[in-house]
Amino acid sequence: MEGPEGFSFTNEEEISHLLDDYSDTDAGNDPLDDNNNAHTSNDRLDLSRDRVEDVKRRMKMLTALAAIGGFLFGYDTGVISGALPALKRYMDLSITQQEIIVSSTVLSAFVASLVGGSINSNYGRKFTILLASSIFTIGALMMGLSWDFNSLVVGRIVIGIGIGFASLTTPIYIAEVAEPKMRGTLVTINGLLICAGQFAAGMVDGVMDIVDEENGWRVMLGAAAIPSIVMFVGFQYLPESPRWLVMHGRKEEAGMVLKSVRETDREAVEELNEIIHVCSVMEVMDRTDNEETSFIEDDNDNDDSSGRAVELENLESISPYIEDIGNNAFPSTSRSRWTALKSYSFIRNVINMISHPPTKRALRLGCGMMILQQVSGINTVMYYAASIYQMSGFDEKTAVWLSGFTALAQVVGVVISIYLIERKGRRPLVLSSLMFVTVSLIGLGLSFYYGRLMSGDIHNPGYDESNECSSQPALVWSGITSYCYDCTSVKGCGYCGDMCIPGDEQGPSNDVSCEDWKYETCKKNSVGYISVFFMVAYLLSFGVAMGPLPWTINSEIYPLKNRSLAVSFSTATNWIGNFIVSATFLSISSPSSLTVYGAFWLYGSFALIGYAWLFLSMPETKGLSLEQIEALFERPGDNMQNTRGISRANRELLSKFTVSGGGH
Repeated sequence: MEGPEGFSFTNEEEISHLLDDYSDTDAGNDPLDDNNNAHTSNDRLDLSRDRVEDVKRRMKMLTALAAIGGFLFGYDTGVISGALPALKRYMDLSITQQEIIVSSTVLSAFVASLVGGSINSNYGRKFTILLASSIFTIGALMMGLSWDFNSLVVGRIVIGIGIGFASLTTPIYIAEVAEPKMRGTLVTINGLLICAGQFAAGMVDGVMDIVDEENGWRVMLGAAAIPSIVMFVGFQYLPESPRWLVMHGRKEEAGMVLKSVRETDREAVEELNEIIHVCSVMEVMDRTDNEETSFIEDDNDNDDSSGRAVELENLESISPYIEDIGNNAFPSTSRSRWTALKSYSFIRNVINMISHPPTKRALRLGCGMMILQQVSGINTVMYYAASIYQMSGFDEKTAVWLSGFTALAQVVGVVISIYLIERKGRRPLVLSSLMFVTVSLIGLGLSFYYGRLMSGDIHNPGYDESNECSSQPALVWSGITSYCYDCTSVKGCGYCGDMCIPGDEQGPSNDVSCEDWKYETCKKNSVGYISVFFMVAYLLSFGVAMGPLPWTINSEIYPLKNRSLAVSFSTATNWIGNFIVSATFLSISSPSSLTVYGAFWLYGSFALIGYAWLFLSMPETKGLSLEQIEALFERPGDNMQNTRGISRANRELLSKFTVSGGGH
């Protein structure tokens, strides 16, 4: 049967009873009312307006609660930056221990994001988000109550598991519930909350560093439990993703969810049919690819529909088969769910996903963008912002406050992104963002380089065996202590006048009298504020696209069947990139390695290479439905690899049906 705009309903009777009498009005039929015979035009207009407003309010609440996962992600990223100097004092941490504290969370988030794909695929997006908020609460409390390095690392690992689940699932959830015209904006709001979390963490860090210099870090780390509790309570009242519900045979619930978040019943009916049709086509391909492992089993073991995918000779013979699957192949019983789970193991899912050419192309783009986001240096800036400002000559308190306020630049960038994403599109924003990120990183490196040259000269620099402060191991420079900047980077050395001599925080260790002793940092660096400028420029540029849009794009480019697993892989890629970069920054930015300016120039070169790659490979997804986006990654002949046993003519018909998004 043909619905609005030629949409073919799989089973109109089964779907229409999910919706109330307003569906007739929305579809343009006679607006009959069982009790009053007819609504007036004004009544219909008022009802339509009220419903639109209700949907908007519901979507705002849903997005805000879901995006708390982004806030938690951002808060943890930002809070460790301000807490690290205090932790370094309190626990006497080495550089390696500082890197472990930062990277342990990232590594556990990586593992959790891999496992999380199976959890949210089998148990639902809502369940996974509730699980994430519970784990995050426990981890935050463990960190706030930690008593030594080991207990702190355990808390960081626990909270990383919660972050891994939340960062994977919340973008999927928002993308699957949102309308296509709002999807980019709403998923980007998740990115905005990440940045807002980083800014909030900076403010908490600054306040607690003043209120309690010794134990303020406990409040900084433990306060993350508050938003995670809000998220847990709020999500009790939110619906499950309609696409997940259809995949698990719960079409009635999916229809009711769509009705509650769409402006008209007609939109809800069309979208429900589109989802069912896409799932049906995937079932056809699964059965022809491997008849003994059907993705979704029918409860009726004697049903002969399992063999109908083979030897189909025309579109008319495909359509009834699709409709039959749409009507019968999504049972709600737990038995079929567990049977499907057992027959489709994780390894088989992975093999099928990477064997599907369109998904493989989407994975290259999605995982590549996630890696690029990390190697552009964002989390070195966020995790070590206070340390970076100390390197550029600011004292600890000033560095903590600067790290908090400069995080606001990324918030502004994401707000700009939200305004432009559905107006200008994803592609131009990403390319513009990367270009300005590259320039900012080069400028940031230059600010440190010139800061070194202007930090203060050493009189007659050169290697001196009797002075341990005269040189240090170096990879890309001579290692000779020539400036104050070089001197204060040598452990146990300080700058006095134009000399670099042994000492500690109190002063020189010999009898030298020094009125202006500089230890660990060269204060009053005249170039320090240039580094602040480029830091702000970097965060603003990054926030416009490279911060939120990799998450937005990954939430929308994968086919429904592979979406959970594919987003799990791309999220894991993000976390492993995050781990590598954050676990190595303090080491590679040391004078014995690439130096601080060399590290930023390295990240800038990655950003430039990424610009060239995305310029050649990134499509535009603005305004397209999730099902239409799948077609962007299809190429002629792709479906032949997934439809063995079907004639060439029928493969072409199936390909045409798949690309059309289920009948559009």
